[in-house]
Amino acid sequence: MRGVVVALGVSMAVAAGPAVASAAPASIDSVPTPQLSWTDCADGFQCSKASVPLDYDRPYGAKIDLALIKLPATDQKHRIGSLFVNFGGPGASGLQRLRERGKWPWLFSDELRARFDLVSWDPRGIANSTAVRCFDTLAEQQDFFGSFPEMPGDPSGNAAFYAKSKELADRCSAKAGPILEHVSTANTARDLELLRRAVGDPKLNYHGISYGTQLGATYANLFPNRIRAMVFDGTMDFAGNSTGQNGNGKSVPLDTRQDVATGIAQTFEQFLRLCTEAGPKCAFSSGDPKAKWAALTARAKQAPIVSDGETWTYSGIINAAADLSDSRGWADIAALLQRLYDAPATPALRTAAVKGEQYVSNRTEAFNAIQCSDSDVPTDPAIYSRYAESEDQRVPYFGRIAVLDMMSCAFWKAQDTDRYTGPWNRPTSAEILVLNNRYDPSTPLHGARDGAAELARARVFVTEGYGHSSMYVPSTCTEKVKRDYLISGTFPAAGQTCSIDASPFAG
Repeated sequence: MRGVVVALGVSMAVAAGPAVASAAPASIDSVPTPQLSWTDCADGFQCSKASVPLDYDRPYGAKIDLALIKLPATDQKHRIGSLFVNFGGPGASGLQRLRERGKWPWLFSDELRARFDLVSWDPRGIANSTAVRCFDTLAEQQDFFGSFPEMPGDPSGNAAFYAKSKELADRCSAKAGPILEHVSTANTARDLELLRRAVGDPKLNYHGISYGTQLGATYANLFPNRIRAMVFDGTMDFAGNSTGQNGNGKSVPLDTRQDVATGIAQTFEQFLRLCTEAGPKCAFSSGDPKAKWAALTARAKQAPIVSDGETWTYSGIINAAADLSDSRGWADIAALLQRLYDAPATPALRTAAVKGEQYVSNRTEAFNAIQCSDSDVPTDPAIYSRYAESEDQRVPYFGRIAVLDMMSCAFWKAQDTDRYTGPWNRPTSAEILVLNNRYDPSTPLHGARDGAAELARARVFVTEGYGHSSMYVPSTCTEKVKRDYLISGTFPAAGQTCSIDASPFAG
């Protein structure tokens, strides 16, 4: 549940690749440091490009380009260095997200921005960097994903969903080219080591969000002595993500073995509870929200619900209700559920793409390319079908989401032989701060604790909040915990927690 696959409209997680651990190539220190030339690129940001090896086993061979963006520290006299930020996904553009979110005060306060240049980048395979392209034009991309079946709410939809998932894997195999075999998180961690050197920092300052914690953990174990400070925010179970716990990666779907479904269900319970408590501020609060939810989904199982130009199937409603990452959007989810409970709607029209227009956003393709490189997953569709049914019994409504959310990886052909599968406990030059919300639907707290326990030096700090990471759950208190750690290396007192700035239904 670390990324959003555009075609399906539901958060997703991670997948496939060989189960062989790799280490940083011995030649990494001799690879030339990229030369950065920063130029102004609007609104106080600066942009640059970096040239890095396509294949670190052949560091002097073919090169690829990485696109970078920087928001310079406001107090250059007291600047500590660069703070590299990976906003998660994988597949989302770091350039776009730093522009959108670099000045959010609960994520990067004025005090923090005074001391660090904020630096992000489009990792290999993504957007403005050398990218995974599975389509020739924007129109072709939109047509493909516009025809992608919804994640099936019952077995009758499995065959079509599996077939389209396989078609995506086949398209990428045919069109993406050599980059497809070199987009593992381990290679992005090697890129990050070169970028650290390129900005002139003696050690790395890093803030990884969601999937960015997997990248951070990989870097920490490839380059354990090169860390000044690391914040993991919305944290994954690193071993579970790559090979599974006790080697179950090839027999249990990835988000199932990490029990993401329980994280969604527990967060949705809080959604209904807080909605009830909010009264008129929550559109779904009248009557009994839990009973209304049961009635709404039962009705949608009988026939799609039509309302305001949109047709909503049972699967579509479940996927919408599971999209709980950004608690600031919970009021909108409540309004949607109430609208569907009250009445029907009409199918939405997609915006027409200009024929031949090139596309930049390749989030879905890049998500699969990276995640299918990183993790062991089952390759037999029958395994997914069986788990979809058993998980729906165990975790009603949301069980099958964590089973089917990475179906293309079951059919993925490309492998990155340099992927990293552990160990995860190499002693690091700095202790890592792990942040997680109490109720996180994408990176549940139990998984964050598992991930932190796998690291040699890490402390978990809990925010009493609802949603995914501090990026989507504003907490001035949590930002101060992060800021104090990044600036001075101090950790909060044992047992301390932070509250959030406002209830999701504060109005």
